Amino acid sequence: MRRLIDLVGRQPPWSDLPLLIFLNGGGETVGTALRMLDMLEPLGNVTVLERPVRLMALVSTLRAALHARGRQYQVGRLLGELERAVHRRESFLVQLAHELRNPLGTISNATHILEQAGAHEDIGTRQRTVIGQQTRHLARLIDDLLDASRVTSGKVQLRRQAVDLREVVERVLREQEAAVREQGLHLTFEAGPGPLRIEGDPGRLEQVAANLLRNAVGFTPAGGDIRVSLAREGDEAVLRVADNGAGIEAERLPHVFDLLANREPRPDRTDGGLGIGLPLVRALVEMHGGKVEAHSEGAGRGSEFVVRLPLRAGASPCEPAGGRHGRRVLVVEDNPDGRETLRTMLEMWGHQVEVAADGRQGVEQALALRPEAALVDIGLPILDGYEVARRVRAALGRDIFLIALTGYGQPHDHRRAFEAGFDAHLVKPAEPEELHELLERANV
Repeated sequence: MRRLIDLVGRQPPWSDLPLLIFLNGGGETVGTALRMLDMLEPLGNVTVLERPVRLMALVSTLRAALHARGRQYQVGRLLGELERAVHRRESFLVQLAHELRNPLGTISNATHILEQAGAHEDIGTRQRTVIGQQTRHLARLIDDLLDASRVTSGKVQLRRQAVDLREVVERVLREQEAAVREQGLHLTFEAGPGPLRIEGDPGRLEQVAANLLRNAVGFTPAGGDIRVSLAREGDEAVLRVADNGAGIEAERLPHVFDLLANREPRPDRTDGGLGIGLPLVRALVEMHGGKVEAHSEGAGRGSEFVVRLPLRAGASPCEPAGGRHGRRVLVVEDNPDGRETLRTMLEMWGHQVEVAADGRQGVEQALALRPEAALVDIGLPILDGYEVARRVRAALGRDIFLIALTGYGQPHDHRRAFEAGFDAHLVKPAEPEELHELLERANV
């Protein structure tokens, strides 16, 4: 009995082993029977059957015990999956904390240097550059986190239009040029003649190309090569990003696009990342009707990622960048620093800028000045940005281009902004290039 009790006590938490004990009926008294049950109680899930046992009772008891045991095994498997998911989540959170501390530490150091630098303008310029780079890096980490959540919940919505994939990739290469150079890498780009027109969301396609390029930079040591190419193959536009860096082990290759898979910290990463860039790439490519593949001959032998997207049949040429300068712009922002930095940046671009500190003042300024474009924060006092947009749109119609500039970036925030009358929705911190392009292309 002691050995049996010890064995039962070593069960995993999910297990409650059913025991059937048969006793020869001996006409015991009630007291004797109760004492026997007390003795068996440490065994837990015990059913006592007295011989002779009726066949129906025996079969019914056995079936009930086996059914209960089967459910326990199901619970055990679910608990195992849950433990593995918790482990992946904890590894991811450790990685997240590490990646956030890096740019925050750099920003803290740069801020301290600025405080101490005083009149040394060259030092101050360098540290401001560092702060800008690390702030953009933090914003990218946050965007990746939010996008991962949206993708897994099916809430990502594409804003499709005619896009030249070549222009998208070239723009990403220009933006990533400094990072490639700082890592001491050699980058080559090859593309066939003419545009590669597809139907897609330009911002999301940039995200695909940028994530693939950042992945190559992150896993390629100094002195390595990265090769980016674009080609037309049949009715598909094909983007290839190859490197001669760390490569991918055979057992990891089928899982490189899995969300939060293989998130143990790796010393061969040189960039800051959370390991969710490739899952986002696959999700976004598939949303565009394409597919992405990963190839590698093994650890230390480089890797190649191939994206295939359907070409757009009968596409008209994309609108060229450009336009006129010197618009009349209204900035409605309650944060003084945010308001003044926006004013300064827009004036540097040659625009005439007026500002308002709350929603009511913003509406009054818009109706009095009739600007060509307005940048409106959503979280404003007195009247929020949605109400500002509704009133201004009702009064001025399409004679003003309204841009929501806000910290709210969920899909329903985009929807609310457009329903209120905004023409565009930018999430803080907005990329200056994107804002500049919006103002240049505004049809007012």
